[in-house]
Amino acid sequence: MKKIIASLIVCGFAVAMVACGGKKEEAAAKAKADSIATADSISAVEAVAAAAAAADTLAVDSAAVVK
Repeated sequence: MKKIIASLIVCGFAVAMVACGGKKEEAAAKAKADSIATADSISAVEAVAAAAAAADTLAVDSAAVVK
């Protein structure tokens, strides 16, 4: 009877450790998704800044041509 109870306890611990073991993979996937989102945000801001700079250049050029 003691061996059966000891075996059940060992199996319970084994199941608990397997169930709690995947945290590192989830954290790595979340970190990768966060870095992709950050890169997308940065590229969107850079695109807006480039468009604004191009619009400023066009405004300066057209002002120079009009004069």
